[in-house]
Amino acid sequence: MSALSRRALVFGSLALSGAALAVQPGEQLKDGALEARARKLSAELRCLVCQNQSIDDSDAELARDLRRLVRERISAGDSDSAIRQFLVARYGEFVLLRPPFSLSTALLWSLPAIALLGGILVARSLFRKPAEAVATPESAPLAETERQALEVLLARRDKA
Repeated sequence: MSALSRRALVFGSLALSGAALAVQPGEQLKDGALEARARKLSAELRCLVCQNQSIDDSDAELARDLRRLVRERISAGDSDSAIRQFLVARYGEFVLLRPPFSLSTALLWSLPAIALLGGILVARSLFRKPAEAVATPESAPLAETERQALEVLLARRDKA
């Protein structure tokens, strides 16, 4: 194995180990199926401290508490939807990494489409060719005094 391959392997292992370090061994459920369910559910919940990480990936104390809460509720027999509803009731829809489409989140979900449409309209208006030629200073006829001044300038240039 070359040095470059070893470095790539070490880098890849370190990059992928971040999520594994967040969930502590003492937090894990003994039943593998329940633990897998807890991991799947906690990957869908936002860390309220980190905000762009799931509670499964975060080392924040609140994320740890939420992971424990999820596992307690799973052990108590709650369904995934009941656990989500409990957390949404407590923390609001912000706790969900992918909030459902509703009236309150309509702008959030439609904003990318609105931005894309706006960008297309702006680009179209910037790059559109004019429908008809508009008279420009180059195409307008010169007044007699302008024509004489131009002839004088051209004559000077030709002499130089």
